[in-house]
Amino acid sequence: MPRRIYEDYAYEDAARAECIWPRPDGDWPAPEGDHQVEIAVIGGGFTGLSAALHLAEAGAEVMVLDAQAPGWGASGRNGGFCTIGGDKLGLGAIRKRFGEDATRAYFAAQRGAVELVANLLDRHGIDAETHSDGELLLAHSPRAVTGLRAEQAEWAKLGHPAELIPKSDLTSRGMNGAFHGGLVLPLGFALNPGRYVSGLASAASAAGATLCANSPVTQITEAEGKHILTTPRGQITAKKLIIATNGYSTDGLPDWLSGRYLPVQSNILVTRELTADEIAAQGWSTDLMAYDSRNLLHYFRLLPDGRFLFGARGNIAATAEGQNAMREQLRQHLAAMFPAWRNVETPYFWSGLISLSRDLLPYAGPIGNSATAWAGLNYHGNGVAMGTWVGARLADMALGRIAALPVHTRALPRFQFPAIRRSYLYPAFLGYRLKDGPLPK
Repeated sequence: MPRRIYEDYAYEDAARAECIWPRPDGDWPAPEGDHQVEIAVIGGGFTGLSAALHLAEAGAEVMVLDAQAPGWGASGRNGGFCTIGGDKLGLGAIRKRFGEDATRAYFAAQRGAVELVANLLDRHGIDAETHSDGELLLAHSPRAVTGLRAEQAEWAKLGHPAELIPKSDLTSRGMNGAFHGGLVLPLGFALNPGRYVSGLASAASAAGATLCANSPVTQITEAEGKHILTTPRGQITAKKLIIATNGYSTDGLPDWLSGRYLPVQSNILVTRELTADEIAAQGWSTDLMAYDSRNLLHYFRLLPDGRFLFGARGNIAATAEGQNAMREQLRQHLAAMFPAWRNVETPYFWSGLISLSRDLLPYAGPIGNSATAWAGLNYHGNGVAMGTWVGARLADMALGRIAALPVHTRALPRFQFPAIRRSYLYPAFLGYRLKDGPLPK
């Protein structure tokens, strides 16, 4: 029986009602009756739309099915960090497990993912309000500065010098806050994810892809070598299938997917527009997107219109009460880290689901042993670039251009006791909080 592991609230409009990003808008009717297509894509976020765009541009017949609408999920409500990432394992651990060549190929994929987004924005004329030349990692404690130095050395190995900023220089660089040093990582940029996903949807549609909203797939079966997708208004029979639902996936659709992903709520608070005096009072004027070194990290950036975006993870209950409690917690964290903005109004707050894998790596590859079905998921909160790139690579797999990818294509492990895997977050988050230490006072 298909099931989702969070309360219904996580999958309703209420969780994103105050999202500041514009929602994509288009004519995306649900399919009526029975249809046959070459390739069906389930999920209309960065991964699914990128796959559909690249497939359609190659001349394939492709239909995208989304339970709500393209860009409704995490792709239309994230922090807009187009950066390297996708894993929580780290390049050192990847090197130990897969070797040097695979690690360099994985890093090249990360770099290529950022470049792909930039290329799509340019090629399709998408105005996504980009800014930030690279990203800023900030040490939340004196001990964390050692981690910055190790990160800097890793970047140097890969031929990308990263700039270490001592605590004494943060204020003069417009990075004043409760931090003990910073590292400017030289790849990536920030964008408006609502504008980007809207542009992807328009580009995919213009290329010939059929986009369908309000089309939840409730059952997936196979017959005569084809995939039969059941929706409330009809059935779609596809020769090939791509699943791109990530944190909004459903156990049992298909059975292989069950327990191979763990959705985690991420939350974003946005202030009203700050005045020049308020920005000067805090001393945070950099346009770099930033995050701190905590395990339960905070991510933040000054938007082009002067609002301040501040995000974090840590809530487990997907309810209105849980969301209200997390809103208050984020306000407290904002006040502790940026005290000059303690009393600034924060009219926007929303949540969405990212997804983790058991081995802390993203996945792009076949569904089980299938030669005609693939999935892309588990970007660990860095899906803007990696999701886009994975979508393009899944398109390559469906077109027979490639069969596998280093690191991304491997046996995707299930969480132990998958039916209760959300409960793992309680001890994990408690341990992370203890390890991270208290917020500044």
